[in-house]
Amino acid sequence: MSAKTGLTLTVQYAVNKSGLPGRQLFVKWAQVALQKPAEVTIRLVDQQEGEILNRQFRGKQTATNVLTFVYENGSSIRGDIALCVPIIYTESVQQQKNLKAHYAHLTVHGLLHLQGYDHLNDVEAVAMEALEIDILARLGFNNPYDVV
Repeated sequence: MSAKTGLTLTVQYAVNKSGLPGRQLFVKWAQVALQKPAEVTIRLVDQQEGEILNRQFRGKQTATNVLTFVYENGSSIRGDIALCVPIIYTESVQQQKNLKAHYAHLTVHGLLHLQGYDHLNDVEAVAMEALEIDILARLGFNNPYDVV
């Protein structure tokens, strides 16, 4: 999979960006994950903003690792992805995952959601996970679902 044509990617750091993936990596990951032209904003947020977004848009009281907001999914894609930095860091430690690999996985996961993929049932989950594994392998990362 690759974007057939243009990608406009904005990366917003609402946290200290030290140690976080740079825009170039997010672009690389998006180019492999996207199947059509896209205009995407990726925002790296702190715990508080993650909680506010999850409460406001999903009715959940805690932050989550990635939130995806789809505005358009036709011949091109337009949407936002919020990555919650403290949650992602904690998960990478608890799951003994490389931090960069975990960011790549969650970015790909969000980009697939922008394209209409979901995991609301077992069939959807298996298909989405297989795509994630394939995309991440092409990016040089191990299967994110292999538990240590």
